[in-house]
Amino acid sequence: MADIKKVLVLGTGVLGSQIAFQTAYSGFDVAVYDINDEVVGKARDTTFPNLAKTYLSEVTGATQETVDAALARLTYHSDLAEAADGIDIAVEAVPEVLKIKESVFGELNKVAPADAIFCTNSSTLLPSDIAPFTGRPDRFLAMHFANRVWSANTAEIMGTPETDKAVFDDVVEFAKQIGMVPIPMHKEKSGYVLNSLLVPLLGAAAELAAGDYADPKAIDDVWRIATGAPLGPFQIYDIIGLDTPYNIMQSGDADQQKLAAWLKENYIDKGRTGLAAGHGFYDYT
Repeated sequence: MADIKKVLVLGTGVLGSQIAFQTAYSGFDVAVYDINDEVVGKARDTTFPNLAKTYLSEVTGATQETVDAALARLTYHSDLAEAADGIDIAVEAVPEVLKIKESVFGELNKVAPADAIFCTNSSTLLPSDIAPFTGRPDRFLAMHFANRVWSANTAEIMGTPETDKAVFDDVVEFAKQIGMVPIPMHKEKSGYVLNSLLVPLLGAAAELAAGDYADPKAIDDVWRIATGAPLGPFQIYDIIGLDTPYNIMQSGDADQQKLAAWLKENYIDKGRTGLAAGHGFYDYT
């Protein structure tokens, strides 16, 4: 089994920051990378301290000492070569746009150690779509996390026909070491398990609201009351952040693109991008 000690997480958005903090909280040294000093500074000064507070309030056994230790294991970088120095595994969590992921992995391959494992956290793209651009298809696969990784702690692990079986097994073991429940997938499927179930639900909810059949709160009320689910679909949208569903819809068929336009016009363009922004389908201030 590979001896994984140093981890690189690319992207400090909702999931990228959670993956990085959870990994550091589990005892690994984590290099955090994003596109410029401003974004990296916001992650260092705001995002990660807020995650530390969340762990203190929501994670059993978390103490000021353990969250401070996690923060101390994080380093912050806007220089990719510096971030990738000496890493054993990289987890990509950049926007859900294929060209961006292609570019990131192409550049990463130039500066990362030759034996480093590359993972994508893509929620809908197949790893085979990205593998040719990684420069190491045998050491590349998907490891998809769910939002709020400290409690929704699944890691869906999906390789390609080219992924080395030993590398796949190493990533399954790594997922366990960072507190995840690994979900090994036997073959590739867009949406994995979670989003194969979740995306149709969210899409149906958006169709109801965009078609003015019912407002988002009423739709959430129906779902929660009738199924016993803790959250309605629009509450889930807000937790995810509206930019990711928008990018996915933009890549869909004509009906999906209409929903993307509705989401952009009525919410994203008004700064209502979800829980992290303080406003989405609901207000959180």
